[in-house]
Amino acid sequence: MSAVLELADVHVVHKARTGGVFQRDKVYALTGADLAIAPGETVGVVGESGCGKSTLAKVLVGVQRPTSGTVSFRGRDLWTMSADERRAAIGSHTGMIFQDPSTALNRRLTVRQILRDPLDVHKRGTAAQREERVRELMALVGLPRALADGLPGQLSGGQRQRVAIARALALDPDLVVADEPTSALDVSVRAQILNLLLDLKERLGLALVFVSHDIQTVRRMSDRVITMYLGRIVEEAPADRVTDRSRHPYTRALFSATPGLLDPIDPIPLVGPVPSATRPPSGCPFRTRCWKADEECAESMPGISVSSTVGHRFRCHHPVAEDQPTRELVGQAHLSKEPR
Repeated sequence: MSAVLELADVHVVHKARTGGVFQRDKVYALTGADLAIAPGETVGVVGESGCGKSTLAKVLVGVQRPTSGTVSFRGRDLWTMSADERRAAIGSHTGMIFQDPSTALNRRLTVRQILRDPLDVHKRGTAAQREERVRELMALVGLPRALADGLPGQLSGGQRQRVAIARALALDPDLVVADEPTSALDVSVRAQILNLLLDLKERLGLALVFVSHDIQTVRRMSDRVITMYLGRIVEEAPADRVTDRSRHPYTRALFSATPGLLDPIDPIPLVGPVPSATRPPSGCPFRTRCWKADEECAESMPGISVSSTVGHRFRCHHPVAEDQPTRELVGQAHLSKEPR
């Protein structure tokens, strides 16, 4: 089955002003990203703050133009299309749910106007059909019809996020990207929104990219999990293998920090801060915090290795053994010397 969207060696480099008017550093927000999203699958994206998750999300929905590399939608290079073609392709077939619905929604527009806006922009149906679609969307996400004339400021946080989800679904997209969709919500409503997203994915046959710092939620929701570190995809694994069978030391460390309640373990210690994206380390970007790092890690970026399981890839010179329990790694990391 052909991919809905595919990234090939995508780089995003920003210029940041540092130290003076004429001094600009390069910020390596995304480096060498390769990713294919299949119809109907859920891909989770995890990593620490600043690792490039949101940049990846923006590239996927055409908000961020890559510095180099290819973004292909249904087999066509998105950024060789004309502006009108690109707007039609991305606007009609992808949707995005942002982190904070209170800022993502225009507070001056009613719910009805917010949901009609993409239909009006893309000239979908007659005026009557657009009104009917608004009613369908509100029912789809569990919003009472009485809220149609309400403003975002009059809604609860959960209701605002339901409006944002409905807006993302307005044009019946093939792919929805959810960038930290529950982080701004109260704990009491997070589960409701996550369950809604899962239900909609199954009912509508959506491909879903779910970006979050809540890695256990990502694991439960996803078919496949992408681990990012300092702008790079360092591992890609089936969700049922990511906790105890992941090969990259960083992925193991991430998941050890939020262990299951039935088998609690100490987290794998990571010494030191995340390096700067303006001056990334030589070789493997994780080497400055990795207990397995050696001179080879400092000299060269590891290539992509393939695990015995289909769809499991990683970048590491000294990967964790497939069958090695995370509990053993905790002891090794504690005994190791300070990372280089």
